[in-house]
Amino acid sequence: MAGEPDTALDSAAEAALLAELAGLLGDRARANGFERSLYRRDGSIEGSVPANVCLPENADEVAGIVRICRRHGRPFVARGSGTGLAGGAAPVGNPVVIATAKMDRILDVDLANRVAWVEPGVLNLDLSRALAPLGFHFAPDPSSQQVCSVGGNIANNSGGPHCLAYGVTTAHVAALEVVLPSGEVTNFGGIEAEPAGLDLRGLFVGSEGTMGIATKAAVRLTPNAPSVRTLLLDFDDVSEGSAAVSAIIAAGLVPSALEMMDQRAIEIVEAFAHAGYPTGAAAVLLVELDGLPGGVEAGVQIVREVAQRHHAGEVRVAADDAERALLWKGRKNAFGAVARIKPDYYLHDTVVPRSRLTEVLEQVYRIADAYGLIAVNVFHAGDGNLHPILAFDRREPGVDERVKAAGRDIVAASIAAGGVLSGEHGIGLEKRDYMGMLFGAHDMHTQDVVREAFDPQGFANPLKVIPSGSRCSDSFRQHVPEGAWV
Repeated sequence: MAGEPDTALDSAAEAALLAELAGLLGDRARANGFERSLYRRDGSIEGSVPANVCLPENADEVAGIVRICRRHGRPFVARGSGTGLAGGAAPVGNPVVIATAKMDRILDVDLANRVAWVEPGVLNLDLSRALAPLGFHFAPDPSSQQVCSVGGNIANNSGGPHCLAYGVTTAHVAALEVVLPSGEVTNFGGIEAEPAGLDLRGLFVGSEGTMGIATKAAVRLTPNAPSVRTLLLDFDDVSEGSAAVSAIIAAGLVPSALEMMDQRAIEIVEAFAHAGYPTGAAAVLLVELDGLPGGVEAGVQIVREVAQRHHAGEVRVAADDAERALLWKGRKNAFGAVARIKPDYYLHDTVVPRSRLTEVLEQVYRIADAYGLIAVNVFHAGDGNLHPILAFDRREPGVDERVKAAGRDIVAASIAAGGVLSGEHGIGLEKRDYMGMLFGAHDMHTQDVVREAFDPQGFANPLKVIPSGSRCSDSFRQHVPEGAWV
């Protein structure tokens, strides 16, 4: 875990920094211990107390904060709702946290071009609720969509259960207004069919705050489907459920969502949601189909046939929107429901080939057992995006080390199976030092050079994504007092 900032840092320098930020923001520049401690972590288990916290209300203020940070040689970290699970918004290096929660306006809904201009602090689900009366929604739907922000979705290139059919965030962002690490405000992309120039929009989405801060976005609007059916299949064997996933797609059907949970997950979500999940099953598969009514009903029949071939128990079709919402309530609250087992959890989001799902899941259980931990598996089965949850109680001596060691072994097993480090949570701080498992020296150097082109001095979200010892890491450390980073 990253350490606390050095208390011996120059207090005069800290006071000068805060004074200049307060001159720009007034009381929206915060430095009291309680508020700083609130921002010490995101949804991960990493982080340290920042120098101070700024709450800008517009792009000009964000740019002003960045320029002040540069004058004081101080790094900065952008933060949305703080729901990220890889430490991407965790403060490291005694930075200024730039929290975009007050930038929460839906600026314009352009139905002609099917885009909405929004600020980064707009909550994901709030956007879809605002669009619903118009017949549209914002397609990325992470499990945290009730509280995660659009800016955070852009930073992490977030997905969600429905990304199987609709794709991750990059497919739903047409244009961006960005404050660069220099303090300059610029624009990437455009709402026209073929924006001129390099696709810097595509490069920026998923850059985790290392290339600047998004202050406005044109997000694409997805029409609400005229028909939606949600099915729940249960299996006595996890391998049969995994095989059914591949069989559904092999049959030519691409559901909007294909989600799977193991027995432990079923038990905890049912205790929370009371949705009628079969707690005796070894695994359940949640399948959602949407589109025109005829195509959806044909899809339901295909799923039934696959279920029969793979020895599913019951095939339950949600009778109405209320039952459908209840099934999704269980799935989307699975992480929080882990508290019924242990008060803390840790997870990665590796992606493996669908054909290797069962094999990797068995390794996850063995790894958890070896470290004396409880594994709960909830995952996007359609695209092989695993979310192995390690439940633990951090009050137990030495448990943090065991949890992190188990996490590393799970990542290594996923890579060995032909997988990748992340499907939607990003690399952040937690997976930064695992990048070498997947990328060679040339790949790492190229990524470093691209990042350096945006931020030569390494002020923007330092020590994230690229491992320690990189050119950007070295540049950043030249500007930070000894002892302020880990």
